[in-house]
Amino acid sequence: METSVPDSARPVSEIDEDEQFYRDTESVAHPKLDDRQLAMLEPLGTRRVVRRGEVVTKAGQRNLGLTAVLRGELEVFESREGQELVLATPGPRAFLGDVSMLMGTAALASSRGKAEESEILQVPADRLRQALAELPGLGEPILKAFIMRRERLMRDREFAGLRILSSYDSPEGRQLDDFLDKNHVPHRFIDFKTEDGRALANRFHLASRDLPTLITANGMPLRHPSLREVAHVAGLLKPLTSDEEEEVTCDLAIVGAGPAGLAAAVYAASEGLRTVVLEGYAPGGQAGTSSLIENFFGFPTGISGGELAYRAQLQAYRFGAKFSTPAQALSIAPDEGEYRATLRSEGCNAALRAKCVILATGVDYHRLEADGRENFERAGLYYAATAREGRLCAGSTVVVAGGGNSAGQAAMFLSQGCSKVLLVVRGDGLSKTMSTYLSRRVEASDNIEILTNTEIKQMIGGKVLEGVELENTKTNKRWTVQTPAVFSMIGAKPCTSWLPPEIELDERGFIKTGPSVADLPVWKALGRPPGPLETSWPGIFAAGDVRSGSVKRCAAAVGEGGMAVEGVHEVLKTYS
Repeated sequence: METSVPDSARPVSEIDEDEQFYRDTESVAHPKLDDRQLAMLEPLGTRRVVRRGEVVTKAGQRNLGLTAVLRGELEVFESREGQELVLATPGPRAFLGDVSMLMGTAALASSRGKAEESEILQVPADRLRQALAELPGLGEPILKAFIMRRERLMRDREFAGLRILSSYDSPEGRQLDDFLDKNHVPHRFIDFKTEDGRALANRFHLASRDLPTLITANGMPLRHPSLREVAHVAGLLKPLTSDEEEEVTCDLAIVGAGPAGLAAAVYAASEGLRTVVLEGYAPGGQAGTSSLIENFFGFPTGISGGELAYRAQLQAYRFGAKFSTPAQALSIAPDEGEYRATLRSEGCNAALRAKCVILATGVDYHRLEADGRENFERAGLYYAATAREGRLCAGSTVVVAGGGNSAGQAAMFLSQGCSKVLLVVRGDGLSKTMSTYLSRRVEASDNIEILTNTEIKQMIGGKVLEGVELENTKTNKRWTVQTPAVFSMIGAKPCTSWLPPEIELDERGFIKTGPSVADLPVWKALGRPPGPLETSWPGIFAAGDVRSGSVKRCAAAVGEGGMAVEGVHEVLKTYS
């Protein structure tokens, strides 16, 4: 999300578009509960009477349940620099909250009584999730309202949420912005050098040496916060155990929240398995780097990878899956007992013991072999092309490196807001590496120039990228292009370097499964063949791009996530 812009500086068409959006979505965002729905909620919660000004919820609180207004009126507000912005005034039959209630993340606003006396019904978070999953006629309107309220809040130019105060060219500040953006946490990035930035710095007595600083929802500045600190403030990083516990157990641990991991989480949690998901950065995996996936089943006009992942994560939360982000898996040790594996993750002293594990860690894009590359990570060199990255380089000439579908999708998306896109391809063309529909569209675009047999040899600039030197590998001709952004999508390597030798890999580092490990002694000793997605260690599965022989497509990864859960049920004998 960007710094708010006053209405006087915005085009009239943009203001009208926002106002129309709010009018069109009002009934979805703020439905009234009927008698039947209130009757279903009544036994799950407790009634409470609140007076005018009495606090009901506070910004920053976690694991809030549902608050329904039975009589009277409440007030939802955001406190900012000593002033309050009223966001909503729910009355009888209305209810409070957005997706933070579903996900257990930090509440974005506070609420209090507005009428002289109001009566409310408060349903705890765990019982709310159970109700949304199990009670017919209740889950759909509440879930739709939660999702729409978050969309409206993300679009609200007055709402601040979390604020990042940073220099525009700071890689650390941009990383915080990227992390919150890809985890769908409402926030603002405020440039220290702008008038708003200087005013905010003066208010909190911040100098340039204190940047980047995160201003929390309750007005506390965190100087140079780590991603884990930011995740804790946002409520994304949820401890799996209490401080005194040395281990936590689950039926299924899923490592990675790309399409395969998220699909597995939805199916496993909905089928009653105690499910824990460890994600090192943000949900979505490689799919999350795509601005638009046009060939995904069921979305004829396409869907962004980030939006697809976000909706899948909400589904998994609804059924009770537990997520921890960022929680990079550091090690996995196979075991012989009921709990077949013990996992250790970054920042957690307790061991996670799982009856089964699904490895869905996906792949990372290869790094460019260009001089100076390391100087521009997050300062001009990007590995995703989403709306956020598009805003950073709007109106400029940009470079996309790669010849596959990800590169083609990035080029098409960026061409909508950039003056020119240079698609740098090592090979002779796109026909062998890119889907036909996409390559034709790229080739027909007026402001996309395809440079075949070309590589990026050097990246040039000061604090941020200013240009690149290109080379034609057939003629050895070199030339320089001025650009603020390079998008690297040149192939991928599997995220398997952390795995132990018990998990067999192929010659390229992908995880072997099924028939390719069936002849190993461990399987002969067990007396049964491995499942199609089972690895060289019984009870440990691999799904998605990280698996050897997988089809590198989003829909295929989703299917493998579901297949892996079927294998988990077979191992656990959950199915009779």
